[in-house]
Amino acid sequence: MSEFDYNRFTPEEFRKELPRASRWVLEQERFILENGVSLSAAQRADAKLAGVGYPERVRLLRVREIPLPAQSFLRAGLEAMKLNTPLTPGLALRYGIFIRSEYWGQRWFLVHELAHTAQYERLGSIRAFIECFLFQCLAIGYPSAPMEQEAILMAQRICGPSLSPRTPSAVWPTRSMGKTPAKSRRPHR
Repeated sequence: MSEFDYNRFTPEEFRKELPRASRWVLEQERFILENGVSLSAAQRADAKLAGVGYPERVRLLRVREIPLPAQSFLRAGLEAMKLNTPLTPGLALRYGIFIRSEYWGQRWFLVHELAHTAQYERLGSIRAFIECFLFQCLAIGYPSAPMEQEAILMAQRICGPSLSPRTPSAVWPTRSMGKTPAKSRRPHR
């Protein structure tokens, strides 16, 4: 299956793809943990407010664009659900968080991703998070999915209703990595 087809995506196919999706998340998390930067003291405080139990484990990686899985089916599914587009500001992969360069230093977007990190912790595993989050996105739609709404509301509660950052970029770590993991790539358009 090279294109994502909602009509042919049965519950059995969904379950069959979960291990592959989990492996991709784990690979990305490892890459970020090896190459990313720790949270600042202010960011650790925000992580605690967002419900993260272990903010010292979180690493951030500044990238030009969020990578997509190399597997065509997973990539097509993420694109079809609008979970990872060229406009996606960040992506939490448990304790590893990708932040696109133009959003680096913007508190609201980081807090939103930290809320997803707290969800990973609460659900207990990468697979449990992916299964729950993707099911919600498939059943209800990404913007209306309860886990996505929870992250939006958490960022609004901590940072305010505006998407404008309230924290200057000076409090963000300065290490930047322009590369992405070898197993991930963006499709050429």
